[in-house]
Amino acid sequence: MSNSTDLRSVERRATAYAFPILATVLFAFFFAASTPSPLFVIFQRAWGFSPGMLTVAFSAYAIALLAALLVAGALSDHVGRRPVIIGALILQTLAMYLFACAGDINQLIIARCIQGLATGVASGALSAAVVEAAPPNHKKSGALFTSVAPLAGLATGSLVTGLSVHWISEAEVVVFELLAVVFPLALLGVGCVPETAGRRAGALASLAPRFAVGAKARSAYFRSVPLLLAIWALCGLYMSLAPSILVTVFQVYNPGLNGLTVAALCGPAALAAGLLRTRPSLANAKFGSLAIAIGLATLVAAVSGGGVVMFFAGTLIAGIGSGAGFSAVMQILAPLADEHERAELFAAIFIACYLSLSVPPIVAGFQVGIFGLLDTARVYFTLMLVVALVSGWLYRQI
Repeated sequence: MSNSTDLRSVERRATAYAFPILATVLFAFFFAASTPSPLFVIFQRAWGFSPGMLTVAFSAYAIALLAALLVAGALSDHVGRRPVIIGALILQTLAMYLFACAGDINQLIIARCIQGLATGVASGALSAAVVEAAPPNHKKSGALFTSVAPLAGLATGSLVTGLSVHWISEAEVVVFELLAVVFPLALLGVGCVPETAGRRAGALASLAPRFAVGAKARSAYFRSVPLLLAIWALCGLYMSLAPSILVTVFQVYNPGLNGLTVAALCGPAALAAGLLRTRPSLANAKFGSLAIAIGLATLVAAVSGGGVVMFFAGTLIAGIGSGAGFSAVMQILAPLADEHERAELFAAIFIACYLSLSVPPIVAGFQVGIFGLLDTARVYFTLMLVVALVSGWLYRQI
């Protein structure tokens, strides 16, 4: 009897710790995703590659992530969340080691690809596991965290890395060495929590690349695509070219500010997602679209002569809108999927996010060599302004 009681006690403790452990691991993946962003300018000066290759180095992550989502996005619905997350953590540890050892742009791209594969494998499974591990009376909080964690992780990773350049010698190596220790510890943590989803047949068939959204969520999903495009295409530009915009357009070179550019977008986004959680999701989607449009209009003015202060003001406003909008999308869509569809739905959401995060910045990066960074940034911000206005119009039709 005593052994049985002790076992149940251990199981209860493991269940209680599951949500914070899984939520922390989700945050850590996105922390690591933005860690290279403030360092790209340093790598570019050291290795002498073009702005186009800079955006390829960044976007290789998003493209590999997208490929992983297409293949493995629904795998955890069949084999369980834990095996998929553990495999992703092993890949992520390898990526951090390769970053620490990278000596040229090609090695950096290989590390980014492996990091993208790891995050793509983990994204759908971890997001679903966080929702499922949330306490029964706080399931909405689980869905909220899946929208806050990516933004908070991106902001924190970029800011901490940018500041570490001032604090630590050879920060571009040390940061990745530390992360190469963090992710094996995360693997041990995930190994201690209980499985949140049952197994079911069809694991091999689920690996066939496909794009599917359940019938209940389909209309809301396609309505959300312009908003996701505006949010993540802007984020992609910031994570790849914003430090270069500071240097080239505003003649400001400071590693701390390099990290602050991404943090100024994603930090307010994470705060807005948390602070506006009690408002109706549809109201947040409308507000987010409007705020992003206002922020982008301010950014167009900033790069057209308004200056660096206006640039950061526009970034903050767009960040607030991004957080409100992404949180709204996640909270609108998450309840529309049954358990066996949940990981696949999250994968579909992230497919839209990472196509937006990768393709537009790559196109912009190669336009820099033709039109220059100033004109490329001005056109990019203007196009995203139009997309944000379309998103606002779609939500106003409801």
